[in-house]
Amino acid sequence: MHKLDKIRKEYSKASLDISNVLTNPIDQFNKWFGEAMEAEVLEPNAMSLATVGSENRPSCRIVLLKGIEDDRFLFFTNYQSHKGKELENNPVCALTFFWPQVERQVRIEGSVTRVDDRKSEEYFQSRPLGAQIGAWSSPQSSVISGREILEERVKLIEKKYEGINALPKPHQWGGFQVEPVMIEFWQGRENRLHDRIEYRMVNGHWIMQ
Repeated sequence: MHKLDKIRKEYSKASLDISNVLTNPIDQFNKWFGEAMEAEVLEPNAMSLATVGSENRPSCRIVLLKGIEDDRFLFFTNYQSHKGKELENNPVCALTFFWPQVERQVRIEGSVTRVDDRKSEEYFQSRPLGAQIGAWSSPQSSVISGREILEERVKLIEKKYEGINALPKPHQWGGFQVEPVMIEFWQGRENRLHDRIEYRMVNGHWIMQ
């Protein structure tokens, strides 16, 4: 049996102080994201997405950040997936990034709206062809009898769009944008005395504490 209680890591690479962070949390996020990329964090845009599921139970999974536009965090998915339906029913969420190589975490809470279809289609058609075919083929979050169902659907889509490099976007696929109301930056420190700086949106302005 694994000795989980013995797993321990000390954090000592950096510190975080209110005097050396940017006043806008989006700018601070972009700064930290760039430093995570420089540190060669594996998939620095991977983030946990927490939504409110049925019976007000939390639901969480990993998705990929695909952009920050107008101070909103963008990701794309199948609107018929569990997360898609949960966000439509209760358009709030939380995001978490963890970058162990730099001993940092960022938490974000906010409201969610759909990205317009034009932007969603533009991004969809920029994806590799295999990913476009996959989006058409996958009945995401639905129960199927086996993987051969997916493989057969892929063959049918490949045949239907043979010779076409940019498929039309499926109507059930698109983007969401998260408008943050809280962003917290966490820097690991020794002896679990971690540094945290929180930004909250109050009356249209970011308050730092």
